[in-house]
Amino acid sequence: MATTFKGRALLPGNLEGEALVSKQPFNLTGSYFENMWAGNTTSAPCTDANNEELFKKDMNGAIMCTPQTVGSTMGAGAIMGMNEIGVGMQAYLFSSHIDSVSACGLLIDDIWNGRRIITVDLLGDEFMETVKTGDPIKIMEDGTVEIG
Repeated sequence: MATTFKGRALLPGNLEGEALVSKQPFNLTGSYFENMWAGNTTSAPCTDANNEELFKKDMNGAIMCTPQTVGSTMGAGAIMGMNEIGVGMQAYLFSSHIDSVSACGLLIDDIWNGRRIITVDLLGDEFMETVKTGDPIKIMEDGTVEIG
């Protein structure tokens, strides 16, 4: 049976896939740093050794579920850079408010480059308590997210 959550659709869209979960805030720069310089166009292994849930897992095409992202101002560039080389996320699902670093990269990439990464925030703490890596996820245009 599916569990449903309603968030705020910042960059709306419809998508089905698998969850990739980081219960701690996702460090954009730390997770993507080595990938950006390698220019790999087939995978994006997480390079943040401080994130045991994600370290070395392939993030290419993932639906990232996290409370929010952290990192330096380079994090917005990391989002755009990974999308440019073709190994970015398909969606970001945030349990809390989107942070300015993510918002900047996602909005600029959508508006300037036409690369929409579905983004929903305000899904709530229960969302993070429920979702597990590998869970089937369905995202609807209105910000509704189904797990299972």
